[in-house]
Amino acid sequence: MSKKIQNKSLNQLAWLRFRKNKLAMISLSFVIFITFLSIFGYVFISDNTPDANQQILEISMLKPGSKVNFIKIKRLNALEKHGFLSELFVGENKSYQLMPYLSYETEGEDVRVKEFTKDSLLESFYQVIPQSKIYHFETKDFIEQRIFWLGTDKFGRDILSRLVIGSRVSLSVGLISVLISLLIGMSLGALAGYFGGKVDAFIMWIINVTWSIPTLLLVIAITLAIGKGFVQIFIAVGMTMWVEVARVVRGQVLSIKEKEYIEAAKALAYSHSRIIRKHIIPNVLSPIIVISAANFASAILMEAGLSFLGIGVQPPTPSWGTMIKENYGYIVFDGAEYMAIIPGLAIMLLVLAFILVGNGLRDAFDTKANSY
Repeated sequence: MSKKIQNKSLNQLAWLRFRKNKLAMISLSFVIFITFLSIFGYVFISDNTPDANQQILEISMLKPGSKVNFIKIKRLNALEKHGFLSELFVGENKSYQLMPYLSYETEGEDVRVKEFTKDSLLESFYQVIPQSKIYHFETKDFIEQRIFWLGTDKFGRDILSRLVIGSRVSLSVGLISVLISLLIGMSLGALAGYFGGKVDAFIMWIINVTWSIPTLLLVIAITLAIGKGFVQIFIAVGMTMWVEVARVVRGQVLSIKEKEYIEAAKALAYSHSRIIRKHIIPNVLSPIIVISAANFASAILMEAGLSFLGIGVQPPTPSWGTMIKENYGYIVFDGAEYMAIIPGLAIMLLVLAFILVGNGLRDAFDTKANSY
């Protein structure tokens, strides 16, 4: 019991130290904000269709801050509607299409619409649309106005909407990959450190072989072996990040297993699994938490790199790496470079935030630091 109380007080002291680090707290707040935005993104973005993949070619390559008016046109074939929770987390299938326009006027049973043009010097044409084809014309709810704060891409998709939904991929890959690496790394590291001997030698051989292979090359090999896709990225990235966890856990266990309370547990004839689970693993969590923050940042970078190479998350699912791949060619065009720079900045800021959080955790758990 005294050991548990001591660990609890040390954790409280570490949290107080972490709170004193303003840069780490700002980074943690940023990570929490991005996480909240990614989970409930469809509530806040203008394009809340699945994957924020509403393509309107007439408004492609709009500048940031552009404002466009749309008329809602009924779809010929209505899409299946989802429940509230599904629309909240997956997106909403619209019963209408959006047609950009400059102006319109009613003529009897028809609506005369002046078609949208991005260049004011170009001549705009008129299109006559029957009122029966306009969505909710009777209730006057057929007009929608959108502001594209970050502009649109070459397919006429809202960049901000895809940026928000794309954060789900980065955070999901980071979270699941870290969990996979913790499961494998902590298990093998604890077994190697606790039992030693041939078990330690065999596990260290596996660790050294895996460590010798370049991480990105190993991820690419695993991805090509099990296929492309969302779940495959989790497995590929997670299977390459466990080595560092295993090495740290092994070193910690080698030290902890010589403590008096471990010897007492053995004297009481506790099973090996109970000693590892209840007496060793809880005492190696501090360095593991620090490593997990750094691995989270590495997983985000790795996923972005794989998506940029075309072997990561596949379209139309938005990913920050895929957005850079689709738009990096526009960097050489004056005025369009933001299309690749914006997702690059998003990756940089999120990775930096996790690194700063990891540094803050490292300092907070440092037992040699001055007390609060």
